[in-house]
Amino acid sequence: MKKKALLIDLTMCIGCNACQEACKKENNLPEGEEKKLSATAYTTLEEHDDVFVRRLCQQCIDPTCVSVCPVGAFTKTAEGPVLYDESKCIGCRYCIQACPFQVPRYEWNSTYPRVQKCRFCYDRIKQGLQPACAEACPTGATKFGDRDDLIREAYERIKAEPEKYVDRIYGLQEVGGTSVLYLSSIPFERLGFKTQLETTALPLLTWNALSKIPTVVTVGGVLLYGIWWITNRRTYVREYERALQKKKDQKNNEQGDKHEELS
Repeated sequence: MKKKALLIDLTMCIGCNACQEACKKENNLPEGEEKKLSATAYTTLEEHDDVFVRRLCQQCIDPTCVSVCPVGAFTKTAEGPVLYDESKCIGCRYCIQACPFQVPRYEWNSTYPRVQKCRFCYDRIKQGLQPACAEACPTGATKFGDRDDLIREAYERIKAEPEKYVDRIYGLQEVGGTSVLYLSSIPFERLGFKTQLETTALPLLTWNALSKIPTVVTVGGVLLYGIWWITNRRTYVREYERALQKKKDQKNNEQGDKHEELS
């Protein structure tokens, strides 16, 4: 199955906030404009250098939140969305700490808090519909489709108007790639994007480290056993030499006593 994605062209965004309004309605979230991601705002609009920048979950191809969750509350679907099952969540918030984009939010004021983030309108995608935010966008700044097709289109836009776009598709390679892609006329670092992220998926880096643990444990175990054996061997030798010396001293004392009796 082809992975779905969003292509967000920041040069086309007019800051109307229709995406957030549609998102809130689709997810039964409280109405009202919010400038920062929160437990009640899965997508927001920020403004940098007179450019409107849309924020939401990047829906990583190989999500760190999925890899760090100890109870499997996060899952990556074949279509692309990263989903959260609140019935499994134990509230450890490892997902929040691990996310390279700092997206998940926690319901701190709730009696039964949950982690909240964009669900990529998974139910709509399964029905063959596009996410509510993409459907609501009046300018086409947010476009939904197959990830590979959107990547080709992004390259075509850059090639057709090189003076308009920065020669970069944000999300193409960051932490192994994401399902939310961006085009911009201004360098991404000036728009608040993290531009120094690894191009390798973070769970893969973790696995590379963890995969060496059996070898480290085996070698370390052998080394520690060797140290133990040498230490105990030295102790055994010392005790053996003491025993020999003690027997030798006893024999000398016995010979000395016999010599005194004869004399």
